[in-house]
Amino acid sequence: MERKRIVHTLDTPYSAAEWPDISQENQDVILELLCHLLAPLGTYRRSFITPSKGKRKRLPEKSSERTPKPPVPELTAFVDVGLAKITRTLQDAAGSPSCPYSVVLVARSGQSPAFNCLFPQMVSVASQGHAPEAAVRLVGFSKPCAERLSEALGIPRASSIALREDAPQAKGLVDFVRQHVPLVEVAWLKEVAAAKFLETKIDAVPTKVGNTKKKPKTR
Repeated sequence: MERKRIVHTLDTPYSAAEWPDISQENQDVILELLCHLLAPLGTYRRSFITPSKGKRKRLPEKSSERTPKPPVPELTAFVDVGLAKITRTLQDAAGSPSCPYSVVLVARSGQSPAFNCLFPQMVSVASQGHAPEAAVRLVGFSKPCAERLSEALGIPRASSIALREDAPQAKGLVDFVRQHVPLVEVAWLKEVAAAKFLETKIDAVPTKVGNTKKKPKTR
């Protein structure tokens, strides 16, 4: 007869946060719009910015060889790249009346489970001061696309990009995202806002118990 024992577990709402559900077709459209938007930044970087070669001392250029650089594209000031910078901005926006971002886009391939759980909550908290139609949208690309984003930006690696509000030439992308990407839903934030007492729930889960191996007899 199968042996069972009862295991008591506590569930926590703080670990439950889902990424917005986006169809693959809409993900592809968003990626195309994003790469088209970022292409001028990559073109400028490849044409006018010398790639870094580490800490080696660079020789000064001769004045006759210098050519004036055109101004950087206006969009540059409205694009944040990298999880470290984006995370700091989201943390600073928590509790403030607004967040500077309209859309945050992340290539989820290779990200840790802890990140996939925490990041949607950060976006949701940073969006608390927004009206629903203007809240920050979170786009998670399920297919590997970091190489395409890196190529569009002209940098070695890019897995996360955030667009600031009123980014030039970005209205079409932002409008499409707001129409096709739902808001981040974090249930425990709504419960906190309701300020209602919730009793602790303890689940009793029947668990199979393996047969105890008999120790061999010793002489």
